[in-house]
Amino acid sequence: MTHETVRLAEYAAGLRYDDLPPHVVQRAKDCITDTVAVITQGSTLPWSRIVIRYAQRTGSGGRSRILGADGPNVQAPAAALANGALAHAFESDNLTRPGAGVHPGGTLLPPALAVAQELGSSGRDLITAVIAGFEVMYRIGRATKHSNERHGFHAPGTTGPFGAAVAAGKLMRLDAAAMTNALGIAGSLAGGLMEFARSGTGAMVKRLHLGRASESGVLAASLAADGFTGPQSVLEGEAGFLKVFCTEWDIADLTRGLGSEFATMNLCLKRFPVHMTAQTAVQAILELRAEHGFSGAQVDRVTVAGNERMATVNNIPHPTDIMMAQYSIPFCVALALFRDPRDPASFDESALADADIRAMCQRVAVTVADPPPSIAGASNVTVWLKDGRCIAREVEEFDGTPARPLTRDALRGKFTTLVGIANPTQSAQLFERLQSLENEAALGWIS
Repeated sequence: MTHETVRLAEYAAGLRYDDLPPHVVQRAKDCITDTVAVITQGSTLPWSRIVIRYAQRTGSGGRSRILGADGPNVQAPAAALANGALAHAFESDNLTRPGAGVHPGGTLLPPALAVAQELGSSGRDLITAVIAGFEVMYRIGRATKHSNERHGFHAPGTTGPFGAAVAAGKLMRLDAAAMTNALGIAGSLAGGLMEFARSGTGAMVKRLHLGRASESGVLAASLAADGFTGPQSVLEGEAGFLKVFCTEWDIADLTRGLGSEFATMNLCLKRFPVHMTAQTAVQAILELRAEHGFSGAQVDRVTVAGNERMATVNNIPHPTDIMMAQYSIPFCVALALFRDPRDPASFDESALADADIRAMCQRVAVTVADPPPSIAGASNVTVWLKDGRCIAREVEEFDGTPARPLTRDALRGKFTTLVGIANPTQSAQLFERLQSLENEAALGWIS
């Protein structure tokens, strides 16, 4: 046994704000800023309100806030549950590039902010906790080789509790032994099934997976703080996470670069509220429309060539609700031909019923590229126009990836749009304050 779990816990427990380079701090602040926006917008959605009501009903009496929601403060686990579900409520939350089956903002900020507000922690404390959680969680996700999802698990529901436990535990000031126990406990709280994608029904549960992961992190860290124990080999053991949840894994990935490379720089922000697998195809459609000036009505058909997952799991020509539509590459491509995919208002119920978008869905073919794309998630998009023209664009990176990072103005634009849906008068001030988070002594103002 090579004790990877213990090594990750020791790293997380020992990380200090002063250890963090400025560019890593900025990337974490961008993640936090972006996540506050997507949670706030997520609070306005009907499926989110179900979770909010539950959290307020069962978690009353605390000091933590459900962002964007009216009502009382709640206990930290309830706030983490709600904010985690709200963060993933509209496919706008941040991810990583290369992908690792983790959702940083949706599974790290909700538990960290809930505990920080409960304990009166500072902005620097929150930044450090998010980075510590990400450095551990990303490596766990990378070690799965994405095989947990091929095995039928929704990856962030399985990797999220580990990152959430580290982020919450960091704010609770767990030492290495207690942090090891927090990870050990988190392993027994991991879950989330992909059946919603297979059946085409029940997509609300996809949002719950990140809420449960966030809540589980608070539970795991809280129990560990009081001396509750978990297996010290929860990740690498013979009946540990990798060998039970995955069909392929690399144990060495758990600690590769630990302490010498900040995986936090792999964070990427979404500009379109669509699943990760649809980002490059939508980017290609926007670039082709800008270059050639065609409208959706002029398009005969579209082909998207990508990886196997894109051609199977996300190739959904008949989505039954808007949540499944955002998971469907044909729908997202079709919508981008008729509406602005950067605007969350484009993805309303009228889009699902739009006859033009629905008809175009049937004319978007998603195939496996031959040869396979060199970068996972890349798309080669070909558009056939009714006048006989055929135009194509290959997109490997979308706006928001480390290779094509969002500018500060673009991040502010997304933030203002999303926060303005729920709170139009405070978005500009809130953005600037979050971008200077390291100067904040307490965090109760984030609401």
